[in-house]
Amino acid sequence: MTVLLDDAEEHVLMAWRHRFAPDIWNWELPGGIIDEGEDPQETALRELIEETGYKPRKIEPLVTFEPAVGMLRNPHHVFLGRGAELVGDATEVNEGKFEWVPVANVPNLIREGKVKNSGTLVGLLHYLALGR
Repeated sequence: MTVLLDDAEEHVLMAWRHRFAPDIWNWELPGGIIDEGEDPQETALRELIEETGYKPRKIEPLVTFEPAVGMLRNPHHVFLGRGAELVGDATEVNEGKFEWVPVANVPNLIREGKVKNSGTLVGLLHYLALGR
């Protein structure tokens, strides 16, 4: 996943989307599954472009975490993208509607329960607490 900030670092790119298994709507960061032989940062860049059409001007690792430590091995990698360049149209069209959300609104979205995805929560909370 990637916490992608605009050039002024005042907005983060997120999608409002429905997840069928738990039947919930929530705000999520762009991200996806690592292909065999692919580096996690390559995955983050590929998924950003496929889902949003944006490429970060700079990208760096933010945090790697295990969402179910003690039960299974499943590392989640979250990156921080600073600056955004529109390089084309999104090619994955069923990933939700991406919007530039003010960073200042993120704490309230979390408080209101509008961010349910573990990777999104960890990435945003890490950025808010330590990533600036």
